[in-house]
Amino acid sequence: MRSELFSAENLEKESAQPGMRLQNSKMLKIELNGEAMARVGSMVAYQGNVQFQALGSGGLGKFLKQKLTPEGVPLMKVTGQGDVFLAELAKDVHIIDLEPGDALSINGSSVLAFDSTLQYDIRMVGGAGMASSSGLFNCVFSGYGRIAITTKGTPVVLNVDAPTYVDPQAAVCWSANLQTGYHRAEQLGLGTLLGRRTGESFTMSFAGQGFVVVQPSEEPPVMGSGQQQQEGGLLGGLLS
Repeated sequence: MRSELFSAENLEKESAQPGMRLQNSKMLKIELNGEAMARVGSMVAYQGNVQFQALGSGGLGKFLKQKLTPEGVPLMKVTGQGDVFLAELAKDVHIIDLEPGDALSINGSSVLAFDSTLQYDIRMVGGAGMASSSGLFNCVFSGYGRIAITTKGTPVVLNVDAPTYVDPQAAVCWSANLQTGYHRAEQLGLGTLLGRRTGESFTMSFAGQGFVVVQPSEEPPVMGSGQQQQEGGLLGGLLS
């Protein structure tokens, strides 16, 4: 049988070392020898002796935060020995290596998988207050290990060496040490230009030393306290 489908670029990538690597720009391969964490529903194929265990958003405290704030990541623990292939709606996949002392703040919708050696929590975005419907919380990762994130299209990595402003729905992740704030678009002279499709009228500001990853697409705005109040308030959200 012959086809360009069977060309070398489409064949499974092999490696002698366990861990995460890109199968291609839109698919992650984990050569598993132990355990890793992944987004629920992201598995597209696997080979070998592999088990999957759903974990909610990673512990009771994080589960409660996720019920109050949809920015949590629904996780599954992947254990065993074998090859696991992950993807998310054909988004681009990128791998980031974290070292001791690093901390990365990530939009929960952009988290695909990460090493179980990393620490993970859901924290309020500094300066957000009740300003924006795009979400008040982000996932913060620290420790030593790899994390795979997704973007809708090829992102730009902005070096924050001057006041930097980003549409909240296009911000994928940033250095956790950056100072963040929310500003009304009118304060920056943008009027209603920002987020015309989503109704978003705020922009995020970043200051300090670090970077911000921005994708060329906007995530749908997260429905926060307004929707929860319509559905019975925060307690109703917890019980849903």
